[in-house]
Amino acid sequence: MADIDFPDDLIALERSAWTEIQEGQLTVPTALAVQQGITTFAETSKLDRIAVGMGLKKRVRHPKPAA
Repeated sequence: MADIDFPDDLIALERSAWTEIQEGQLTVPTALAVQQGITTFAETSKLDRIAVGMGLKKRVRHPKPAA
């Protein structure tokens, strides 16, 4: 999968969700906002929604080490 250029606001949403998940307190509004953001971004970018979601999670949860 090629690297996707995610918008900063979508990355911020996923970071918020990941923080809530790690704290055991993921809320429905946060999860819904992330999913809506993924769907909107995928549609406007003409990318597969599943690939966008997986790529976003990978980017936030497993970032590449700084070079």
